[in-house]
Amino acid sequence: MRVNRIRRGCVALLSVSVIALGLQQPALAGVVGTADAVAAARGESPRATVDATLARADVRAQMAALGVDPAAVEGRLAALSEPEIASLAAELESAPAGGDALAVIGVVFLVLIILEVVGVIDIFKKA
Repeated sequence: MRVNRIRRGCVALLSVSVIALGLQQPALAGVVGTADAVAAARGESPRATVDATLARADVRAQMAALGVDPAAVEGRLAALSEPEIASLAAELESAPAGGDALAVIGVVFLVLIILEVVGVIDIFKKA
């Protein structure tokens, strides 16, 4: 009788242990980008990110080339709310540095293939 009771206790303990193994939550880990790590280390706010981006010389030159007054930009940025500034900072960080060069290459390749098939150009020399 005593052995049977110990056996039932061991089976119950083992059953609970096996069931508990399936209830564990996996750890959620992701890749942290360099910009995110640096911003977290510095404690940069989204407004500081936007201000730093607009203070760069190349951005100022491009704004001047497009006819945008820097004072007007500063005034409009001051009028934005914190969620809007955070959204703008996220867009600035996710924007590609040199544009979407892969899309441009793909479009050019597609146009060349269409012109080749139509017979306007002869890129692929036929032997």
